[in-house]
Amino acid sequence: MPTVRDATFDLFRAHGMTTMFGNPGSTELPMLADFPADFNYVLGLQEAVVVGMADGFAQASGKTTVVNLHTAPGVGNAMGAIFNAQANHSPLLVTAGQQARAQITVQANLTNRDATRMPHPLVKWSYEPPRAEDVPLALAHGAHLAGLPPRGPVFVSLPMDDWYAEVDEGDARAAIERQVIGRAVADPEAIAALAQQLDAAANPVLVAGPDIDTSGAWDLAVALAERQRLPVWASPATGGVRLGFPEGHPNFRGVLPPAIGPVGQTLEGHDLILVVGSSVFPYYPYIPGPLLPEGAKLVAITSDPDEAVRAPMGDAIVADVKLSLAALLEALPESSRPAPEPNQGPGEIPATDPLNASTVHTALAEVLPEDAIVVLESPSSTLALRNQLRISRPGSYYFSAGGGLGFGLAASVGVQLAQPDRPVVCVLGEGSAQYAITAFWSAVAYRAPVTFLVLRNEEYAILKWFAEVEQVEGAPGLDLPKLDVAAVAEGYGVKAHRASDRDSVSGALSVALASSAPELVEVPVAPGMSLF
Repeated sequence: MPTVRDATFDLFRAHGMTTMFGNPGSTELPMLADFPADFNYVLGLQEAVVVGMADGFAQASGKTTVVNLHTAPGVGNAMGAIFNAQANHSPLLVTAGQQARAQITVQANLTNRDATRMPHPLVKWSYEPPRAEDVPLALAHGAHLAGLPPRGPVFVSLPMDDWYAEVDEGDARAAIERQVIGRAVADPEAIAALAQQLDAAANPVLVAGPDIDTSGAWDLAVALAERQRLPVWASPATGGVRLGFPEGHPNFRGVLPPAIGPVGQTLEGHDLILVVGSSVFPYYPYIPGPLLPEGAKLVAITSDPDEAVRAPMGDAIVADVKLSLAALLEALPESSRPAPEPNQGPGEIPATDPLNASTVHTALAEVLPEDAIVVLESPSSTLALRNQLRISRPGSYYFSAGGGLGFGLAASVGVQLAQPDRPVVCVLGEGSAQYAITAFWSAVAYRAPVTFLVLRNEEYAILKWFAEVEQVEGAPGLDLPKLDVAAVAEGYGVKAHRASDRDSVSGALSVALASSAPELVEVPVAPGMSLF
């Protein structure tokens, strides 16, 4: 009869989950013994980096991805990254070792005393199988659930002596061969009613969210905007883990501000607001005001029931975004409304000394290949990057919806491993880089040719901006002098360049993008937020 371990690896093969991310400890070694040659184990030197890499890989590949952590301490180290993965709707099967069953009751060293409760409320499901024989079915349960909408991480605790127990071959095969499909079609009556509302509206607007890209509905969103002559706003950057609409399209207007009052003001004049693939809305900071402009109605389409019910206003249709947009397009005629005024595109940003982030991003835009992917964790220059790059291909932008730092550097390595034929650029602040700094080692070890662009402003600029908004004075810990990310990266084996003017930035980025190894470009920039 097959062992638990045999059945588990057959399960992973059946689901296409042959790339695993982990940081093993003593309780995980029995699982990894004689590791199969057809699997790829990606080592991270700290558990938050492990989850971050898996998060990027899962999003860029579209596959549920296995994460292997070390019992309670490893899960604890990973919790911030699991928080981000939940917000990103990343399908992760997070596993962690557990003490041998004979020693759990006496709480021997490294026992996870309450393994199933520890990762809550950051996972969709948490479980420790009551018997070794139940491990394959539990892992199958987790793999299916992680990939069902709303996608997200699940957790399974695995006692270290379960792996060599035998399982019934028929039971194992049944668990391995099952398929669970979770794309829900919208109520036809709801789609018909929405089509009538949209066609009758005087000045409707589309707000495009990240699930448009995740569901593969990019072309449908473009077709809807063009057929109905809709201006398009991106959902607020605080929740935009991916882009839902090409930002170089003439109908694109920009990124909605992430606060209640400013959102309402930005959407003034529109009588119908259609939000697709986003929560309504990912607000932060708190700036009060009317939720919607006077006289406006809102309808949201989301695959996440929680996003639908927690919205403070409007109606919602809970269904697969791609299928819903396809049905909506079938029900809609060509609109006779005038087309929106064409988007003018990014304006010219003059070079400054020292450089500002907007100038750096114009230099990046000049050399960025058309098929490049951008992974962003530079909070103070997020809007500047979006304004200057105008990314316009699906699957080309990743950002942490959770707001916890540490995602970008780690996720970019995972994204590159999932998309080896596309160049990946990771844009970081020198402060955010510290949260996942050991990911440089993994980039080198697995030959992931990410180009790291580090903007060095020697402060937490985003926090200084929040301090102004929140009327906070005299807060400590907002300055970061003498952080030399280039030197640290070189210590991990990453070739580093330092550039201080626009031409040298363009030149260094061109060299790094052409390399078959990870390279870093560090640029000193003026302090403060860059919004254009």
